[in-house]
Amino acid sequence: MTKEREIIFHGQHFKDFYLAVNDSVKEKIGYVFRVIKTVEKVSEKFLKHIEGTDGLYEIRVEVGSNIYRIFCCFDKGNLVVLFNAFQKKTQKTPKQEIELAEKLKKEYFTLKHKQNEKERSNKKR
Repeated sequence: MTKEREIIFHGQHFKDFYLAVNDSVKEKIGYVFRVIKTVEKVSEKFLKHIEGTDGLYEIRVEVGSNIYRIFCCFDKGNLVVLFNAFQKKTQKTPKQEIELAEKLKKEYFTLKHKQNEKERSNKKR
């Protein structure tokens, strides 16, 4: 059996989105997260790479006729990092949402890199 994935979030964007949606959406998000955490090969119905990006994925959640997207990336294989989320109202994912996710992803890895540098310099002391 493979190791369960861990889901974390970077920044406040996903939290703000989650707090604003109703309980049925929260339940479905919880279900999709459980699938992502435990299923080795997650179906594109739930998790899909965004074309034209460097490792950015969208978690796909549908509740009735409403469609939600949560942007994320993988870090160290079993760690899923959540960024921003939104309710999808058109065929095409809004460019500004993808740009925000890419900015947050870059920010996450920059902060992580700085943290690692700091830890390494502390160990040398």
